Amino acid sequence: MPFSNFSRYLLYRSIGTKNPFFTGLHITFPAPLKKNSRVALVSPAGPIADEEDLERARENARSLGWEPVTGKHAGKKHGYLAGEDAHRVEDFNDAIRNPEIDGIWCVRGGYGAMRLLDDIDYAAFAKNHKPLIGYSDITAIHSAIYNKTSLVTFHGPTAREKLTDFSRASLIKAVVEQSDSCGVALNAREIVPGRAEGRLAGGNLSLIAALIGTPYAVNLSGAILILEDVGEPLYRIDRMMHQLLLAGALNDCKAIALGDFTGADENGSTVALDALLGGFAKKLGVPCLAGIPVGHIAEQWTIPIGAQATLDTAERKLNVTLTKG
Repeated sequence: MPFSNFSRYLLYRSIGTKNPFFTGLHITFPAPLKKNSRVALVSPAGPIADEEDLERARENARSLGWEPVTGKHAGKKHGYLAGEDAHRVEDFNDAIRNPEIDGIWCVRGGYGAMRLLDDIDYAAFAKNHKPLIGYSDITAIHSAIYNKTSLVTFHGPTAREKLTDFSRASLIKAVVEQSDSCGVALNAREIVPGRAEGRLAGGNLSLIAALIGTPYAVNLSGAILILEDVGEPLYRIDRMMHQLLLAGALNDCKAIALGDFTGADENGSTVALDALLGGFAKKLGVPCLAGIPVGHIAEQWTIPIGAQATLDTAERKLNVTLTKG
């Protein structure tokens, strides 16, 4: 039988997680970045391809008016990881603790963020409200920080990417202006009609499923669930969604907003994917909008994880509600 909200609350309380599973949670926005902000470039997951990736990350930061501070181990490689766990978490914690660092931008995703979750300095993050930017595997860190500190973090492009004007504009709205970084999704598809308000949560489906049963599991109570993934065929997406459903994680979800699932159908069709994921939304009785600009794509929104938002499928839009604290 799935956990009730109260049972989950008691479980999380017993293991020291500060975030209760109720929708009235007091959240905190990090300080906005500004001209000459010092931004740490860290690699908490997979390794970069080459030095060109790291240089592009630095140039992206400079182009936004920020001063890049490259993590000591950001360019390392240890198999499929960006260096050993101790080195990756050292860079990450140094960026959190250093009073001269204003923000943290993950150089890439890949795999490996989960391996660091027990060793991140959440107490320092709770004191030093710095924006964290990244997506894909960084979903694990977004969820862990929210659970431990109730701090809003930013599901957005990684530092090594070639930023399009669209992605750049949304990123600036989110972390500099702290205005609505989403809006109308011109190519979105209404799967299950409706309108819902809730807290933004989610990210990469593989990581959301992998975190189930841990103290870092994504809190979907009262949430608009954002989903994306890459290289996962339909049957695996089906399996991961059923894992969330059977675990009771989707019980109090308010809506589902689907980003890009690159490679889900080798023919490039969205018909089967829409039918599959729309079926879960129908079962839950919640609105569902597909095709929002989120995922492993060139043009993407920066999503403030933990912030309140409104989803309207008829108007094909997601609007962030800028209620702080």
